[in-house]
Amino acid sequence: MVVLVAAALLAPQLSPTSPNKIVLANKLLPPSAAHPLGTDDLGRDLLSRVIYGTRVSLASGLVVVIIAMIIGVSVGLVAGYFGGLIDAALMRASDIFLSFPRLVLAMAIAAALGPGLMNGMIAVALSWWPWYARLVRGQILTLKQADFVLAASCIGAGHARIIGWHLFPNTVGLVAVQASLDLGYAILFTASLSFIGLGAQPPLAEWGSMIAAGRNYLLTHWWYPTFPGLAIFLAVLGSNLFGDALRDILDPRLRHLG
Repeated sequence: MVVLVAAALLAPQLSPTSPNKIVLANKLLPPSAAHPLGTDDLGRDLLSRVIYGTRVSLASGLVVVIIAMIIGVSVGLVAGYFGGLIDAALMRASDIFLSFPRLVLAMAIAAALGPGLMNGMIAVALSWWPWYARLVRGQILTLKQADFVLAASCIGAGHARIIGWHLFPNTVGLVAVQASLDLGYAILFTASLSFIGLGAQPPLAEWGSMIAAGRNYLLTHWWYPTFPGLAIFLAVLGSNLFGDALRDILDPRLRHLG
């Protein structure tokens, strides 16, 4: 993950050339010293495009997770704290979203909004928030009967103060772990939308759209779709390992579980 973040931040310095520089004479060249990852069907350097794709894909994954967290955490806090009809209404709304496979729902929303990277990120985030809502709601249902919450209520603290100052901070660790685990899958889902033409549009260097452009060359020019696919694999693997490590740090008791 450190390498990926560094590649995203230092893309202009690390890339051998511009990711969109077309040199038709270099069309579909195999990996070599001049082009370590080869070139695509327009003669663009794949190493440069994969590096710049890191910037696009990591940013899109972060945006998806942040939007999903903002919506889901807010819904979970309100539903868990107030309960009753408010809880029932919000949870039934989340059930509607959960009743659809996430990728299918994201595809439907992206198709309705129109092709584009931003619309793709919004579509994925809108299919993701119910998981955070459920997670936070369960935590709040446990915490709102705790002594420190009852004490705050007894001294006259309002609902907003109890939620913002006493309940929300106790959900941060749980949400942070879930977000770190979700980052890789958010990248994967966003790349999937780009693969089918509903996400990033050419000539933007994005891993999913690069795989889509190179899929017809898999048997003859394997490097074209392979290296963007490996980048997605490493991003998903790295985020999962990072999430596991963060979970162990925030809850040391898990280290002793078999």
